[in-house]
Amino acid sequence: MDESKHERFRRLATARTNMVLEKLRLLGNLSSTINYNYTDEEINKIFYTLDSQLRVLKARFSGKRKREFKL
Repeated sequence: MDESKHERFRRLATARTNMVLEKLRLLGNLSSTINYNYTDEEINKIFYTLDSQLRVLKARFSGKRKREFKL
């Protein structure tokens, strides 16, 4: 039997979400000051980038169009 669009979405969304969660866990391992040294600026840049990409992703799922630049 062929997989429906919804079944395919659920399968892929589960797998991809789990991959992202694992990568976030690995990123979190970098917080160990015993093993790593970092600046507040570097941490802020990481979180700014993650927050920005998450906003873009949410907008794609909500159907909102990306705002275009205008002068």
